Amino acid sequence: MFRYQILIEYVGTNFRGWQIQKKGKTIQGLLQEKISKLLKEKIILLGSGRTDTGVHAIEQSAHFDCKNQITDFERFLKSINHFLNKDGVTVLKIKKRNKNFHARFSAKMRIYKYIIINRLGGPVLEKDRGWHIMKELDLTVMKKGAKKLVGTKDFSSFRASSCRAKSPIKTMKLVKIKSFKNKIEIEFRSQSFLQQQVRSMVGCLKYLGEKKWSLKKFENVMKSKKRVLCAPPAPPQGLFLSRIIY
Repeated sequence: MFRYQILIEYVGTNFRGWQIQKKGKTIQGLLQEKISKLLKEKIILLGSGRTDTGVHAIEQSAHFDCKNQITDFERFLKSINHFLNKDGVTVLKIKKRNKNFHARFSAKMRIYKYIIINRLGGPVLEKDRGWHIMKELDLTVMKKGAKKLVGTKDFSSFRASSCRAKSPIKTMKLVKIKSFKNKIEIEFRSQSFLQQQVRSMVGCLKYLGEKKWSLKKFENVMKSKKRVLCAPPAPPQGLFLSRIIY
């Protein structure tokens, strides 16, 4: 058996997330089906992690095993993308890997980006590629809040009720906010995340930026470990899985 890693870019708008579901179209399901047809054998595709319904990926990572060796990577990419591009999915790269590589368990860092479009007029060119917020946000206080998210903490307040993670304790390596014109980009780095953690943190940072919450309130919500006190999660269309570092 030969093991290959693929890097994938996709628009999540019309999918029910990454992971195969009983009903609905998923990225994992589509890729698995098309690669199996192309290689003429049943393959199982394993991703670095799940992305929710509507979430995009700049560079998702996955791996699969197959019986026959893939010798021409360029031909593989051209062939597979012929079947994928119309659905808003593309395979960017394919790499041969040894048996010790695992797309999920070998990951050392996951990087997510959240995009906020902060202006009066709604986005047209970037429709479904960001969270449109009309009220001007206070970036200074949002950056102060972002710093408080960094470190090893109990993130129960930001955890979806359906989250299956064994522990709510995660180590946030970086939470960085930068802006250009009317676009705000929030970058999150951690080895792993809880379900809806990033979107929940963004929702709370937005409350800070709108001055609905004080910095003290933000800290209290985080320390409470109570999901009910969390601000509503940011919508999925602004979230991008940016990169997986191995």
